[in-house]
Amino acid sequence: MKCIYSSAQENHYPKNYLVNGIPQANPESPERIGMLLEGVRAAGLTLESPPAYTREHLLRTHPERYLTFLETVAERWQRIPNAADEVTPNIHPDTRSGGYPKSVVAQAGFHMLDASCPITSDTWNSCVWSAWSAVHAAEQVIAGDASCYALCRPPGHHAAIDMYGGYCFINNAAVAAQHFLDTGSKRVAILDVDFHHGNGTQDIFYERDDVLFISLHGDPLEAFPHFLGHADEMGIGVGKGYTVNYPMPPGTDFPTWRAALIKALAKIAEYAPDVLIISLGVDTFETDPISFFKLKSDDFTTYGADIGSLHLPTLFVMEGGYDIAEIGVNTVNVLQGFESVS
Repeated sequence: MKCIYSSAQENHYPKNYLVNGIPQANPESPERIGMLLEGVRAAGLTLESPPAYTREHLLRTHPERYLTFLETVAERWQRIPNAADEVTPNIHPDTRSGGYPKSVVAQAGFHMLDASCPITSDTWNSCVWSAWSAVHAAEQVIAGDASCYALCRPPGHHAAIDMYGGYCFINNAAVAAQHFLDTGSKRVAILDVDFHHGNGTQDIFYERDDVLFISLHGDPLEAFPHFLGHADEMGIGVGKGYTVNYPMPPGTDFPTWRAALIKALAKIAEYAPDVLIISLGVDTFETDPISFFKLKSDDFTTYGADIGSLHLPTLFVMEGGYDIAEIGVNTVNVLQGFESVS
């Protein structure tokens, strides 16, 4: 299996991260990439850098106004007298039905889902190359590879159509899904196994029937993103029935989690997609600092094999995982479990 990654993805590193109003070290750090690469090399995966793709690939998922904002906001922010080094708005709308604000502070609040996504001068470039890694990995599958792993960082599944949050700015899995559709696939399935609900991915495909979105995650009454991910959210219009959520409570162990996975895989098999995308977060690990599931390292190998049993062309897109010491091991366990049966 190939691993697609660009070193430009390491440059984004905002320091201004708030937890309960207190500045703390940002867990979405470049160190995550180092540990992931260590695992990839130890497992013998082929490492490949993506080429630059075009803005059109992003525009098929996110509108121009949003992309222009992400691209220019850091420079515009620095024109504010005595502004902080990072984009951290303190204005958030209670409705988005009015006109688009002109103020950069208001625009940042307009697009920002939460305060865990400060933007630096390096953010845009890292996000673009993260998306290109996903597109290039999709290209490998289109060309005939049975599977490919996109080592995306920043992650993407919390990025909605025109909003960013949860460390995510561009939705890499959604960009890849749209690329598959644009190059001939008729049906794509996205299975999100990150601890946190893929609210951004759900937002993007909620009214569509060409992408089946399924998420296994911590109950949003207890866990971020809190306001989406409930079991009764199933899509609307032609998209009704093409969103499936499996929220689970604190302390969920692997047998319970795997039972939901087996149900999800059965729905995917029934949908019969041309390609499967896995939003691969390994923050379901028992010692991850920002989750409450109890999966162990060997469990990742087991569920990788469960996914591989579908025998579908499969793209793995990296999302979360914040136990830095174990992130590489757990990620590679999924990939090797998958390859053991696929």
